[in-house]
Amino acid sequence: MTSILKRTTLIVRDMEKSIEFYKGVLGMTKYYDNQITLGGDLLPAGNKGDVTHLTMWKCEDPVIGMIGLLEWLDPVWEAPEISYKVGYGNPVFVAGVDDAEEVYEKAKKMGCVIRAPLSEAEYPAAAGGVVRVRSVGVFDPDGHFFELNQTL
Repeated sequence: MTSILKRTTLIVRDMEKSIEFYKGVLGMTKYYDNQITLGGDLLPAGNKGDVTHLTMWKCEDPVIGMIGLLEWLDPVWEAPEISYKVGYGNPVFVAGVDDAEEVYEKAKKMGCVIRAPLSEAEYPAAAGGVVRVRSVGVFDPDGHFFELNQTL
């Protein structure tokens, strides 16, 4: 059996603020934007009849690696406090970027929480040798952590 991970959908507090991060900082482009009324069977969140706003954002590949942003419109969900930590149940997103310094500056300008400022490192490569990267660690507006790497 073959599987393709097409999209990860994140529940967000404020769609416009999230779009500012995914479009403005990461440079993703809109693929989908619609209101969805939940049927109540598939998603283990919310209830039948809840109205949500779903947008999908893509990078270079037209099929894989998309991020969905899902906001509850009716009823509006009360959001928990953001911890800015990674633990069980919290993904770590790793994305390749063309210019880590530019992304870092955009994230700072937006007021994102920066976990690790711009730095360079070497890691063992999968096929042997090393890979050199310039990286920044940043949280999106909802506390999802991103390691953003520029290969050197």
